[in-house]
Amino acid sequence: MSLDYTDPNSPDATPDVKSALTGFAADFRGFRSDLDRRLAEQATRLDALDRKAVAASRPHLSSTRADATTPHRKAFAAYVRQGDEDRVRSLDIEEKALSTAVAAEGGVLVDPQTAHRIESVLRASSSLRAIARIVQVDATAYDALIDHTEMGAAWITESTTISDTVTPSIDRISIPLHELSATPKASQRLLDDSAFDVEGWLAERIADRFARAENAAFIDGDGVDKPKGILAHPAVDNASWSWGSLGTVSTGADGGFAPSDPGDALVELVYALPAGYRANAAFLMNSATAGAVRKLKDADGRYLWAEGLTEGQPARLLGYPVLIVEDMPDIGSASRAVAFGDFRAAYTIAERPDLRVLRDPYSAKPHVLFYATRRVGGDVTDFAAIKLLEFSA
Repeated sequence: MSLDYTDPNSPDATPDVKSALTGFAADFRGFRSDLDRRLAEQATRLDALDRKAVAASRPHLSSTRADATTPHRKAFAAYVRQGDEDRVRSLDIEEKALSTAVAAEGGVLVDPQTAHRIESVLRASSSLRAIARIVQVDATAYDALIDHTEMGAAWITESTTISDTVTPSIDRISIPLHELSATPKASQRLLDDSAFDVEGWLAERIADRFARAENAAFIDGDGVDKPKGILAHPAVDNASWSWGSLGTVSTGADGGFAPSDPGDALVELVYALPAGYRANAAFLMNSATAGAVRKLKDADGRYLWAEGLTEGQPARLLGYPVLIVEDMPDIGSASRAVAFGDFRAAYTIAERPDLRVLRDPYSAKPHVLFYATRRVGGDVTDFAAIKLLEFSA
């Protein structure tokens, strides 16, 4: 069967056929128009998705992300480069969350990103911060309440008369916060260079100065306008140890290890520490001491020292991690060059969370000085949690 097409405009077309064909042509044109519109909309959506995908894969030209702290960071950069303190002060009015952008004592508080970079460097450096307890306070001192006595207990029966047991005593150890400062400087010409990462440079310089000053104070600081270090406290033979002093174990030879079985002194040092502290304990020594300790062997000729099995893990001595802190003393006559203990329980570092920078373009012309300050304190809070190895007979 075949269908013959009849032109609706031909004279031979009947009125019904003409009407039907005219309606079909109109419907087809409408369908085609609607199809073209939908295809155009689909192409537009696909093009938008492609642009988003390309934008997401494109590398960022700047590491600065648009987050809640970006205004503070931009204002801080303007203050560092041009001394524009008014821009930082405007944040106090516009942003309630940044109401401490300008410190009451003068200067500008470092933006959170830069402060975080400094904190990361301080914690990553070889210092007591890596293993000590760190608390943040808003006051001028931190008070630690220490219970260093045992509460009494007794066995009783139904008819036993209950008597008073020993009452524990609690000591209050106050850790004052001291001001630590650093004064890096740069030329104004360098600050005007937009390619110069002024925030990164400032964070690096401040962190380096702070780390060196803190490390020395946490080990042997005298507590006068600085934290009180571990070795600043009196040390006595562990057999006569009492609260307020640090117990020591002798190597058996003045200025070195004993000629026979030199590793025995380290074993004695480990077991001089109460069992409750040994689970989280670590050794503390400088590189020169570590070089001498690495040569020690047990009776079977095996080294007592073992390097970390994976990258980033500390070396181990007798199964305990070793932290290399260069401010520990060298091996010498009666020196206490090795410390062993649970330092998270033994030593507390208290600090203010804010870091202040004051820009000084006048004192060192043509350079600009940056007077950075923060408040830090530290002291031993548990004298039972540390033992020292004394190189003496």
